[in-house]
Amino acid sequence: MDQSVAIQETLADGEYCVIAVQGVLCGGDSRQSRLLGLVRYRPERGGQEHALFLYTHRRMAITGDDVSLDQIVPVSRDFTLEEVSPDGELYILGSDVTVQLDTAELSLLFQLPFGSHTRTFLQEVARACPGFDPATPDPEFRWLSRYRCPEPEPEPPTPQSWNSAPGTWPGRARIGGGGSSSDELRPNGKGLPVDQSSWGQNKPENSLSRQNKSKSEITNMVRSSTITVSDKAHILSMQKFGLRDTIVKSHLIQKEEDYTYIQNFRFFVGTYNVNGQSPKECLRPWLSHDTQAPDVYCVGFQELDLSKEAFFFHDTPKEEEWFKAVSEALHPDAKYAKVKLIRLVGIMLLLYVKQEHAAYISEVEAETVGTGIMGRMGNKGGVAIRFQFHNTSICVVNSHLAAHTEEYERRNQDYKDICSRMQFCQVDPSLPPLTISKHDVILWLGDLNYRIEDPDVEKVKKLIEEKAFQTLYAYDQVPAATQALFRQLSLPCPTPQGAQKAWLPSSSSASSSSSWEVWALCFSEKCRAPAWCDRVLWKGKNITQLSYQSHMALKTSDHKPVSSVFDIGVRVINEELYRKTLEEIVRSLDKMENANIPSVSLSKREFCFQNVKYMHLQVESFTIRNGQVPCQFEFISKPNEEFYCKQWLRASPSRGFLLPDSAIEIELELFVNKTTATKLNSGEDKIEDILVLHLERGKDYFLSVSGNYIPSCFGSPIHTLCYMKEPILDLPLETIRELTLMQLQTEDNGSQLEKPMDIPKELWILVDYLYRNAIQQEDLFQQPGLRSEFDHIRDCLDTGMIDNLSASNHSVAEALLLFLESLPEPVICYSAYRNCLECSGNLAASKQVITALPACHRNVFTYLMAFLQELLKNSAKNHLDDNILASIFGSLLLRNPAGHQKLEMAEKKKAQEFVHQFLTHPEPLSLLSYSA
Repeated sequence: MDQSVAIQETLADGEYCVIAVQGVLCGGDSRQSRLLGLVRYRPERGGQEHALFLYTHRRMAITGDDVSLDQIVPVSRDFTLEEVSPDGELYILGSDVTVQLDTAELSLLFQLPFGSHTRTFLQEVARACPGFDPATPDPEFRWLSRYRCPEPEPEPPTPQSWNSAPGTWPGRARIGGGGSSSDELRPNGKGLPVDQSSWGQNKPENSLSRQNKSKSEITNMVRSSTITVSDKAHILSMQKFGLRDTIVKSHLIQKEEDYTYIQNFRFFVGTYNVNGQSPKECLRPWLSHDTQAPDVYCVGFQELDLSKEAFFFHDTPKEEEWFKAVSEALHPDAKYAKVKLIRLVGIMLLLYVKQEHAAYISEVEAETVGTGIMGRMGNKGGVAIRFQFHNTSICVVNSHLAAHTEEYERRNQDYKDICSRMQFCQVDPSLPPLTISKHDVILWLGDLNYRIEDPDVEKVKKLIEEKAFQTLYAYDQVPAATQALFRQLSLPCPTPQGAQKAWLPSSSSASSSSSWEVWALCFSEKCRAPAWCDRVLWKGKNITQLSYQSHMALKTSDHKPVSSVFDIGVRVINEELYRKTLEEIVRSLDKMENANIPSVSLSKREFCFQNVKYMHLQVESFTIRNGQVPCQFEFISKPNEEFYCKQWLRASPSRGFLLPDSAIEIELELFVNKTTATKLNSGEDKIEDILVLHLERGKDYFLSVSGNYIPSCFGSPIHTLCYMKEPILDLPLETIRELTLMQLQTEDNGSQLEKPMDIPKELWILVDYLYRNAIQQEDLFQQPGLRSEFDHIRDCLDTGMIDNLSASNHSVAEALLLFLESLPEPVICYSAYRNCLECSGNLAASKQVITALPACHRNVFTYLMAFLQELLKNSAKNHLDDNILASIFGSLLLRNPAGHQKLEMAEKKKAQEFVHQFLTHPEPLSLLSYSA
């Protein structure tokens, strides 16, 4: 996932996040997650300047609300960043990359994920450094002055004064040779030549001295005998692929069968929903039950941590506990090295390989996709690791889909979201990202939550006691999903191909016994039928499933761990045949005329998107067909523009490579969200754009994009909606434009307009629906709704046809959150944000802030608080509490002013505390009787 988008939302005009990478800031025994963003700015005097922005974040960063600015490190002449090997440790192939960031003032140690994205990040930082040419003027970084902490007597913003004022900046940096004049990358990839620089400030607790620090215990848990030297660590500093390299690689892929042969390797694939528990027993009965040691372990967990802290802040000690438990339970007859660990809240995936295979693992990438509420929360979703084993690409996915028998369509939607949004960077950055389906072998594991359809719990238990599994299979939801969804998408088939499912269902509501006769008696509490929730699926050639079973001896959780063992045929390279094939390709390439100019034909150059709606994806496609010369293509930005297209548009892929006489399909995806809706509503922006398709060594092609946007209440200001007494689609476009551009007034200024409504009718419709139907709904505002139902809700609100509104409570609840998120000016106006933080905890002062809001905003806040208080009165049924609601609504009602830096987590908690005090001190429910 590209997290630079979240950083971009925090930046001011003219500042651009080039690339971002998520890493871990290491200090002694402390390990804190940080998002590192390289930010570029072009001063008026010409040239460009860069700084490294370091952010804390509470989960995978999707929007600016998910990150908080922690430190800024200007990339100046004394800035250096160096890859290090702590305490002389050897590289483990695929392990995290340790880099030391230094300045004269401070020193920080980071662990960055192994893979091409980290390599690209380091390359971009290296290119960003100003170099050693004395003729080049020193960067001044005046644009960073707005991020400085306030001082009693501010000095003129010069680099010298900043360096001499410790306590001003939270950052420090390093990339390169620290004073060396060399501009060459070190051949072994251990260092990048850049300068040292930093702006002084108080050293944070996690800052380090220059000497290397040892890795934390979590990295050392892999047995020392498993460590192998990797000669591929230099991949992180390799230069970008050239055109000739890309042509050679493409021909090698076409001729793969000429120089490879199939060799079987044993894969262990396991999944375990641990129900938030810590390890209480040895895992060897699950991980080492076979006599033969696996070559590869793929081990997944769900519900690793069920605490609110894990859900909202992404941190959990359970990660280290379960990692250690797995490492100690691997097969005793072999030695293993950890390749990768990836986690999203409670979903974790571990990949190990035998020591002797480590040198043949490459191109390791890991990604996450959250499918929880508002499409971002990680309580549900998936994590994945992709890698190259010898010459075979493998993708391992661990997912936790929506629960409950009736949420069948929600599970299907989660699955499709994971498939479409899970994308991996390639080693060659000029190539488009890889999706799950673009791999030779796909292994999909996890708690898929597909159930046994029969509603009679006693009947299901009786059939299990009689071991009448064939009868139960007829009620399994997964085969239906296979026909309706999985086969249609040509993705992993969830039916156990050739395997017997004659193992007991892996989920129940008791964990005290491994005997089914005793186990079954414990279902009376939840009245939930057992099911094959935990599955192992696969797709690919040369795959033989040897076993597929649950492990009833483990009692830690209400689920039982599941395992499947495979023999997978992997393509192994014959070195002699590979050399011969490569020589033939190079010889034929040498004969090609370099003077030839590439030329392509486009199947379509004009694209019209009709009736574009808020958060409704539209896709148009066209084909690029190449001529006789290999070519690289890329959509490029137009003069004086930062991006190649407007924010609501995206080309996929936006760049790529074409062999002679080959073709590729390009999709233009148009999606209007909270960032772009307001200007489209007001007419300040239109669905119009020109794309420039550039061929390397060739000409440019121009593509025209046009269309019309259907205005929506989503993305409209509160005061605008209060003046719209008719549905927005019943109003003339000019009226919508005038009302949207109308300035917000604190009090009535004698306007000639009619008296506005107290609150937007759309808000009342959503809240009233929930008040009447969902006041006792379990997990309200925590479980996502269906996307198709959101489209229906949006259309009902925009057309005023509320009598037709029919959707699940969860879908309406999510629509309410999306409505609040889409407001260009939040419920508590930006101008009041600082006052809210200052008076947090003081109810009387907080009420004064609310009283000072414009009437429409004040009414909306009061109305929402009254509704949330009604929900809390029914907490025994809906399981909501004031902390959950304050966390969810705090970031929606109170947002940082646009263009200002993100605040510390402590200040975010103050914002939640501000909302929390209104939840625990009820006000009169005067607005619940509001009528549209």
